[in-house]
Amino acid sequence: MGTVPPDAAAEFHDFFERHHAGLARLAHLLTGDADAADDLAADALVALWHRWDRVRAADHPAAYARGVVANLARSRIRSAVRERRRVALFWPHRAEHADGPDVPAVVDVQQALRTLPFRKRACVVLRHAFDLSERDTALALGISVGTVKSQTSKGVAQLEKLLDSNATAELVGERR
Repeated sequence: MGTVPPDAAAEFHDFFERHHAGLARLAHLLTGDADAADDLAADALVALWHRWDRVRAADHPAAYARGVVANLARSRIRSAVRERRRVALFWPHRAEHADGPDVPAVVDVQQALRTLPFRKRACVVLRHAFDLSERDTALALGISVGTVKSQTSKGVAQLEKLLDSNATAELVGERR
């Protein structure tokens, strides 16, 4: 990137300090992988640094950063799925599990979120865990506000089927 003006470096440092933890939390919620969350947030911030001249001029740099994290998370999930498929080709026989199913009384919210398709999960997480507006969620994911509305609604409906209604209400901030 060449020589960086001191004000741009200070501005990026401030952006990093304000947004790193939130970007890591977003990555964790999107991937379900705590170990990968910091790596994804760091990768996103490195990518932002390399384009900082354009990012700092953007109307919504934080939304842009969330979009980068979402794209990196999507890529990581796709890579993991491809890897599982390759492993399954070479290891098709799984050991039979002799124990009966362990059905917990309360389903973990993160586990339930992982069952949602990526776009629904991203919309639910950004809208309800990060309390972003529909517009800001659309900006972060590069989709329309209407898509955010429908994907969030469908995602919450799926979560309600998986979780009891009190857990879902707590997740989306409603009182029943």
